[in-house]
Amino acid sequence: MALILILLFRTPLRKLVIMAIDQLKQGKGPLVAKTVATTLIVVFTSVLHNALQIRKRLLDAGAVNSADEVLMVERILEASLLGFSLFLALMIDRLHCYIKELLLVRNELKR
Repeated sequence: MALILILLFRTPLRKLVIMAIDQLKQGKGPLVAKTVATTLIVVFTSVLHNALQIRKRLLDAGAVNSADEVLMVERILEASLLGFSLFLALMIDRLHCYIKELLLVRNELKR
C-alpha cells in the first residue's frame, strides 16, 4: 500500500520506484509475475470453493458446528487476504502504466 502512495504523489522516491518497476518488467519479470498471479487466482478460487462447501454443509446440517464455523472464518480471512493482494498488485501495475504514459505524453508536448 505504501508503494501505491509513493506512486500517487510526486516525491523523490517516485522516480526510483518507477525505475525499479521498469527493471522488474524487463526480461523474465512479466512471465514470473503472470505465473504468480495465476497461482494466486487458482488458490483464491480454491479457497472460495472450500468456503462454499463449508457453508453448504452448515445449511444442510441445520445446526451450527463450532469446528465448521472456525474453518469458515479461516477460509474467508484467507480469501480476503488473497483478494486484497491481487487488487494491490493490479493497482500498482496500472498506476505504473499510467504514470509512464503520462511522462511520455509530457515529453512529447515539450518538444
